[in-house]
Amino acid sequence: MAAVDAAARTAAILSGQGGGPRVIDYDKYKKSLKHLELQFENYSRSGERENLPQLDREALAESVVHRFETCYDCLWKILKRYLTEELGIPDVPNSPKPIFRLGFENKLFPSVERWLGYAQARVDTSHDYSGEKAEECLRLMGDFIGDAVGLYQTMTGETWK
Repeated sequence: MAAVDAAARTAAILSGQGGGPRVIDYDKYKKSLKHLELQFENYSRSGERENLPQLDREALAESVVHRFETCYDCLWKILKRYLTEELGIPDVPNSPKPIFRLGFENKLFPSVERWLGYAQARVDTSHDYSGEKAEECLRLMGDFIGDAVGLYQTMTGETWK
């Protein structure tokens, strides 16, 4: 029942009928996502640079993973605030996976499985020192960026630029 009411509130907010001024500051989320997007582009093009030493390629990869971690952490915390403050959902948990489930239930994105995969990638990069999990994380990055941009646009009603 809460999902139906919240979905209607989301539609009202995005149509400009949600009432009062926006109280959530999305700047940190937007900045972290933009930095991730730019660094992932840089990393993706690094294969074209023949003279780039392997150590520098690895540093680019590590930078992308670090920026993913920062962006992911900003994202789920902003999503929590959105669910609480904009949609009025009480007692939102303070943990990413249940927050992503609530976001899905409230039609903020079409698939919860992808978001749960990003949550697992975030956990894995925190506890893996071999680099294998970082490589898996890098393979998800294009999808994560696209989904994070889509969520940004849904929550803010702004076009990504």
